[in-house]
Amino acid sequence: MSIHEDAVSTHPTVAALIARSNRLGADPRTTNYAGGNTSAKGTATDPVTGGDVELVWVKGSGGDLGTLTGAGLAALRLDRMQSLVEVYPGVEREDEMVAAFDYCLHGRGGAAPSIDTAMHGLVDAPHVDHLHPDAGIAIACAADGEALTKEIFGDRVLWVPWRRPGFQLGLDIAAVARANPQATGVILGGHGITAWGADADECEAHSLEIIRTARAYLDSRGVAEPFGPVRPGFEALPETARRAKAAALAPVIRGLASTDRPQVGHLTDSDAVLDFLTREKLAPLAELGTSCPDHFLRTKVKPLVVDLPASATVDETVARLKELHASYREDYRAYYERHAGPDSPAIRGADPAIVLVPGVGMFSFGADKQTARVAGEFYVNAINVMRGAEAVSTYAPIDESEKFRIEYWALEEAKLARKPAPKPLATRVALVTGAASGIGKAVAHRLAADGACVVVADLDPRKAADAAAELGGSDVATGVAADVSDADGVAAAFAQAALAFGGVDLVVNNAGLSISKPLLETTEADWDSQHDVMAKGSFLVSREAARLMIDQAMGGDIVYISSKNSVFAGPDNVAYGATKADQAHQVRLLAAELGGYGIRVNGINPDGVVRGSGIFAGGWGAQRAAVYGVEESELGEFYAQRTILKREVLPEHVAAAVFALTGGDLTRTTGLHVPVDSGVAAAFLR
Repeated sequence: MSIHEDAVSTHPTVAALIARSNRLGADPRTTNYAGGNTSAKGTATDPVTGGDVELVWVKGSGGDLGTLTGAGLAALRLDRMQSLVEVYPGVEREDEMVAAFDYCLHGRGGAAPSIDTAMHGLVDAPHVDHLHPDAGIAIACAADGEALTKEIFGDRVLWVPWRRPGFQLGLDIAAVARANPQATGVILGGHGITAWGADADECEAHSLEIIRTARAYLDSRGVAEPFGPVRPGFEALPETARRAKAAALAPVIRGLASTDRPQVGHLTDSDAVLDFLTREKLAPLAELGTSCPDHFLRTKVKPLVVDLPASATVDETVARLKELHASYREDYRAYYERHAGPDSPAIRGADPAIVLVPGVGMFSFGADKQTARVAGEFYVNAINVMRGAEAVSTYAPIDESEKFRIEYWALEEAKLARKPAPKPLATRVALVTGAASGIGKAVAHRLAADGACVVVADLDPRKAADAAAELGGSDVATGVAADVSDADGVAAAFAQAALAFGGVDLVVNNAGLSISKPLLETTEADWDSQHDVMAKGSFLVSREAARLMIDQAMGGDIVYISSKNSVFAGPDNVAYGATKADQAHQVRLLAAELGGYGIRVNGINPDGVVRGSGIFAGGWGAQRAAVYGVEESELGEFYAQRTILKREVLPEHVAAAVFALTGGDLTRTTGLHVPVDSGVAAAFLR
């Protein structure tokens, strides 16, 4: 165990800090995800000298208070950190001080010190909280925030004018605290709050007192309709109609928001969002953008707002979205060019992160589902801030030039560069049919492991939900009911995928069943049931996938799990073999038809997948074992021994083939069938 880890696991001051941080981070009204930071000062043992050393433990860069552990703290020598004041070169070079924090670190391990480390080390108090509560930011972003702070708090909480986070802000806060011994905290103009205390409990109490007092003031003194009256025709649609329109729009909006780089989507249609979208002040307030640095770093400088009433049709809304998106991109590039200097990082993309559609809700986007969801949460925070500021004053965010300085800050660029490389299927949304068991489940697991968001579609909704839960939370997977033989059911499954992740990029036609009978014993019902699920079902799923992918305009992959039997005339399975041949030819036909949209269609021909197979467990295994005259328990080995490689095929081998076709190395391959059968010469493709 490292020095850092040992200290964290045993030190009572650190334990109290983590407990306080987790409580504060658990309430989104107190601070937002990965926003704010907390600290504690205390004495520890220097492992080199054996003597005492004064440390400050601070939540590190990029961590989240609600889930903070000891590994997320940076531990610094307090004397060295405070000595940096003597070498501080001034505000024009304050960014250099972040690198200097590394020379103050104590021991090994822990998180990288954040830009806010200075305020925690320089404020002369044992415990410090820096938070981004909606109520506090509402005061901080009010046009007369300084006067409001004095009116609300007297001399217990002071005002610190806007300054970009950094060493100088830490000096500013420390000076206010030193000059006002009665003070328990400050409101940071355009930013948030900072509070302090003699111990963990007192510090937390002071933070919560500031937040509750600000909230009570806004509630008691605020006007009834801070966003103005409702605009006729912009009211929220009824839930069923709202969700249907959202599902139709989501792939189009996702495609537009992915013009520069692929994004995953998230829909928020909470009451707070829907109310904001109905109001007269929507457009002017949205144009002002967010203010708190944590907000606009995730939501971009401002959202794209659709200026049509809720009654607009999907086609009308799509047409207007395309016009507005083109204007947004031009406007964002102009914003970049107005403020970029010779040393500014390159533009990171001109697409919106937030799209507001009256009557429907808010679409937010990010490099993964969590990032997209959190971006939406931050814009809800921003709505709350605007509401509070407008209720008692006028919303007045920081200047655009200051927003640019933070969005394109060299330190922010360095933080982005430290992020791990994305997994091969990151940003891709996969829908797998028959995914609650067998091959489909193995495919779902493989795609999720390689970074995809996965829609687990299955006839049994409970099994689908359970299988999705195995993959992780709702940021990774969702389960949906899907009878692939029913067109309405298939359409509903894709609509749920669009609502969950913004669209679909990768579809695996895996749902299947089989009945092994000689021709004369095969009934019409046997024939129809197999063709309904596999031939018709694959057709319906692929048709719906194509509709969505064409609207999305991001290309895509459709993969058919066919069979060796699509080309091999096996005994006593005329219905199964025929429907698998149907699927195999669908691959060829659709590859030719959909290639112009960038949609690739490929197939996989497995054979002998006995262990873990839903089809074999459902009676097919017993039937095939009887045909071949072996025990059912020996069927897998029987199949293996008749192959060239003499090796059994498992569901994960089929899943690996799906990844091979879709993971990025075969970008010029379509219309291909990949055998996964350990080598069956009679089924070689010619």
